[in-house]
Amino acid sequence: MGDMGGQWLSSVDRIYNDHKSVYFPACQEKINMNMKFTHTVALTFFSFSFLICQMEKPGLFAGSQAELTLTAVEGVKVGHDTLAERPTGCTVILVEEGAVAGVDVRGGSPGTRETDLLNPVNTVQKVHAIVLAGGSAFGLDTATGVVRYLEENGIGFPTRAGPVPIVPAAILYDLWVGKGTARPDAASGYRAAQAANRGPVEEGSVGAGAGATVGKLGDPVLPMKSGVGSFALKMPDGLVVAALVVVNAAGDVIDPATGFVLAGSRGPDGKSLADVRHRIRSGFQANGAQGENTTLGVIATNAVLTQAEATKVAQMAHDGLARTIYPSHTPVDGDTIFALGMGGYEKETNLLVLGALAADVMAEAVLRGIREAEGLPGIPSAKDLKSDRE
Repeated sequence: MGDMGGQWLSSVDRIYNDHKSVYFPACQEKINMNMKFTHTVALTFFSFSFLICQMEKPGLFAGSQAELTLTAVEGVKVGHDTLAERPTGCTVILVEEGAVAGVDVRGGSPGTRETDLLNPVNTVQKVHAIVLAGGSAFGLDTATGVVRYLEENGIGFPTRAGPVPIVPAAILYDLWVGKGTARPDAASGYRAAQAANRGPVEEGSVGAGAGATVGKLGDPVLPMKSGVGSFALKMPDGLVVAALVVVNAAGDVIDPATGFVLAGSRGPDGKSLADVRHRIRSGFQANGAQGENTTLGVIATNAVLTQAEATKVAQMAHDGLARTIYPSHTPVDGDTIFALGMGGYEKETNLLVLGALAADVMAEAVLRGIREAEGLPGIPSAKDLKSDRE
């Protein structure tokens, strides 16, 4: 195969050796019994995975695209407030000029505010902020602080008594991480709104992602740390599609390019990944703690949208969660995605293309929320497990 082929097989062999004990703990005994045969089979499998991964690298997310976040869409600001002592917090997406908005709630345990008004049949068509917060139902209070900030700045839906800010919100459960009585409140929401800016979104264990975790379907429950991720695509014709997500799923997070678990339920040793896919298919009765999870996301685009179209984009963006989280949209998750149409894109919107891209950026944002997270005592991140293996 020559030097290139030899290097390729060497790389595949390295990937196999790096991951065999982490991603296939249930198969380790069989691997040790017949290493040569298993290695041959696995090498073939990993060769194919590696080839697919290499084929994808120069494509959709190459080059400068990797540095783009939700604020790549004109008119969008993002701010975090993090209560580091717990940790928990909130994340505010400000759209002060107003944005046409839609929402799609797929999880069985949601916690939301002002989502009914986003139904396309209702009067109000634009929002002025979206709030994502930890703290479970207590965290919905953060929206009050954002409303106050917007009112002070004369921003809101016009009425005879003055502008009324429209601020939908959604929360996730993180009360079990640290001291559960420390929760983001109205003051936290106000600070996050004050901090909102047009710079690249800070990712990882910040804001609403400060107490976020994944992989809570094990027995015992040995989860991993997750956080905020954001990603955007700028298309050649000027269309911009971006996502921000707070990953707090009951299930595992999987890289669709390789099929590997990036973070999730850990094995009894605390260092290997149990892979809930294998557990469920082996008969494990995964229940999860009721309502103690939830992945929250926002799609923003410069496309001109109606509220019905924004709702469809939010629906299609959920495909990004399904590609990367197993299982997703469960009875114990409150998975919710908002979509914002900012306008400015001069061409007619192709809703099919826009929705497909929304799923793409959402999937990449989920992976970034895992890769950028920092661990806590007893709750390692993907970075921590990678360091332990090196």
